[in-house]
Amino acid sequence: MDAIARDKGIDRDRIEVWFGDEARIGQKNKITRRWARRGTRPSAPHDQRTASTYIFGAICPGEGKGAALVLPACNTEAMNLHLAEIAAEVAPGKHAVLVVDQAGWHLSAGLLVPDNITLVVLPPKCPELNPAENVWQTVCSLPKRRWLVPRYATNEGCAGWTGAEPRAEGTSHAPG
Repeated sequence: MDAIARDKGIDRDRIEVWFGDEARIGQKNKITRRWARRGTRPSAPHDQRTASTYIFGAICPGEGKGAALVLPACNTEAMNLHLAEIAAEVAPGKHAVLVVDQAGWHLSAGLLVPDNITLVVLPPKCPELNPAENVWQTVCSLPKRRWLVPRYATNEGCAGWTGAEPRAEGTSHAPG
């Protein structure tokens, strides 16, 4: 932190520590299995759709702030949009240190990091060092409680991020 403060020419107390991560939500299919008499091949139809969406989220526990976007893809372009969203949430005159894992889009040469953000990359294979990983347990618990129609994945993911119950008008998705 001291090195970043010196490099940016700001006081250490003007630094906000943010933790960022992404999660995929939506329909995740499983292999269908059937009991059958030996030598037969029973029909085992199952839903082949794999529609999903991605939530890019970042939290600043020290300031009680967060920034999130629900996007259709998880790539460098999406990460650039997320960085712009975080940069807008950083208080004027402050600098954000964003702790991220080593996902390809976090280290991409095409990444456009705003001037008020510095990325700090975690060592490989240690998600326990990023508190944002724990956010997904809460956010994704809503979709896991009920069968997800792919077009409602975004709605339920947004509801999980904000702590609201998802809307499900016109579907069999009853809250709870």
